[in-house]
Amino acid sequence: MSLKLREIALFAMYGALIFVSKLVLEMLPNVHLIGVFVVVLTVVYRSKALYPIYIFVFMLGLYNGFSLWWFPYLYLWTVLWGAVMLLPKNMPKEIAPAVYMIVCALHGVLYGTLYAPAQAIMFGLNFEKMCIWILNGLPWDLVHGTSNFICGILIIPLVKAIRRADRNAV
Repeated sequence: MSLKLREIALFAMYGALIFVSKLVLEMLPNVHLIGVFVVVLTVVYRSKALYPIYIFVFMLGLYNGFSLWWFPYLYLWTVLWGAVMLLPKNMPKEIAPAVYMIVCALHGVLYGTLYAPAQAIMFGLNFEKMCIWILNGLPWDLVHGTSNFICGILIIPLVKAIRRADRNAV
């Protein structure tokens, strides 16, 4: 998959936008637009959405330090990308907003569960302790899922805006 210069610049900008949006909302625990951007970019750019996703992940590691917490980020956002890739490309307009919002919300609710296997491997947790870790984080995952659902209202307008901008690009 070769990239044009325009795409390289665009994907770098999108990766930086995801990163900055996370920093701006960091004061609100588990409330951010990362999931929204992952869904939007996947709907618009399909497999090429991995470029801005991993630019974001790399920037996060550069900013916060590449430590053990960072390694699950190598797959966490790819799970959401993969879920969106499995959805029909031409979903009926009546249901698309709800489907995207629900997928985004489910990723937020399942975030701790998706993170848990890496946590267990890195810190030697057995299955029981991993389950306890998941249950302890569940209230925060519910906040994450709820905020992803609410922020998901932006998905369709952002998809439309990016597609319009791409059509009008020189």
